[in-house]
Formats: sequence, C-alpha cells, structure tokens
Amino acid sequence: MTIYFSLELFNIGVIFNYMTNIKYQVSGLTCGGCVNNVKNTLADFAEIVEVTLTPPEAILTNPKSDINALNAALSQVGKYQLSQPTPEPNATITDQETKSWFATYKPLLLVFTFISLVTLAIEAAHADFLLSRWMPHFMAGFFLVFSFFKLLDLAGFASSYVTYDLLAKRVAAYAYIYPFIELGLGFWYLLGWQANLVNWITLVVMGLSAIGVILAVANKQKIRCACLGTGFDLPMSTVTIIEDLTMVAMAAWMILN
Repeated sequence: MTIYFSLELFNIGVIFNYMTNIKYQVSGLTCGGCVNNVKNTLADFAEIVEVTLTPPEAILTNPKSDINALNAALSQVGKYQLSQPTPEPNATITDQETKSWFATYKPLLLVFTFISLVTLAIEAAHADFLLSRWMPHFMAGFFLVFSFFKLLDLAGFASSYVTYDLLAKRVAAYAYIYPFIELGLGFWYLLGWQANLVNWITLVVMGLSAIGVILAVANKQKIRCACLGTGFDLPMSTVTIIEDLTMVAMAAWMILN
C-alpha cells in the first residue's frame, strides 16, 4: 500500500502538465538592445520568454514568479517595468478572464480528491473506517504532495511565498525551508512518530501560514497562491484560507482526541 501511494503521488505531477501564458506590457523599451536586455533578465523566471518592441510586450510561458518579483529583477538592469495590459474597447475577453471557479481551482480540487480517494482506499483495506487512523494518512498525503510541487521550483516558490507569508517576509530563508518542513511533516504523519508533537508543529506552522493568507485576502492583494508551487496560476482567495485552516483543524482535533 505504501509503494502504491508513493507511485500515485509521483503520477500526479504528470497529470497536471499544461502551459500557461501571461502577457505583460513593458515600459522603457526603446531599441532592440532593450528587448534583449528584458528577455535575458526574465529568462530565469519562465520556461519561455518572448519580448517585442512593437508592441512593447512580454509573454511569459509558465512564469515562476509574480509581477512584483519580475519588476524587482528588471529594476536591476534598467528602467523597465511590467504592467498588466489594459483591455481595448470591445476587445474579446481572454480565456483566463472567463475561467469559471471550477476551472480556476481544478488542480487544487483534483489534489484533494486524489488524496481523499487514496486514503479512503487504505481504510477500506482495513475493512472499517477509523477517523483517528484516516486523518494522519490524509495529512501525510497533503504534505507530501504539496511539498512535491513546491520543490519542483524551489526558487520560484520562495519568491512568491515571501510576498504574503508573515515569517518569510522577515526571514527570507524560511521560504526556502518551508517546503522541506512540509516534506518532513508528511513522512512524520506517514510513519506515525510522536503524534502529539507533530500535531502541535502542524498547528503552529499552518496557523502562521493561514494568518498571512487571511491578511493578503483581506487587503485584496492580487498575488498568486504558492500552495502548489509555480506550476499553476492559482489566485490567493478564501479557498487558500480553507486549505490552511483545514490542516489546523485536523491537527487540533487529533491533539484534543
């Protein structure tokens, strides 16, 4: 069962493999040299970067960082700045703008569904269902899968995470350590070691993360959620809050029971 679970955690990375293109307007472009300068600078932040002088635009395929991190990098090489393009009158609305709630959060919903089915299958193998046994398995799956996506692009995750997490804002190194904390928690739950201690650590870590997300949503920050790393364009919203608070609630329940 453990081998099957590990293989399925790997396969989920293959299932969620699609391309996301984001177009930005670029100010400060005056010549071909500027185009090359911007393109070379942004090359580290996306799989593919296309920059044009007329119109002054940059198209990033599967970007690894949000617009704030991109502009910070550009400010080091010149007076260039990215901005979201302004829709033209009567312009056709893009697919990104017309995406439904389900389409937007489909990757996250699939991850939760996948983990739920695998852990319920483990319970079925025991011929009964025990909440106290299922819950640690679910949390193990949660942390292992979510850390997997973050570790695919650790630097990209860190650059997004520091924009809203309270501790990462003050200690940038924490953004690089956080995925390994999740990875450790995943194995800790899977092996069943020191259950009370791991629940308290989860309560503190996920509680702190939830506070940062709540503040970002309350302040209406237009930033990308880094919960599944940089591979998906997930907006920060109440869905992210529910995700973090669910882990907090589970840890609290197991501490009290």
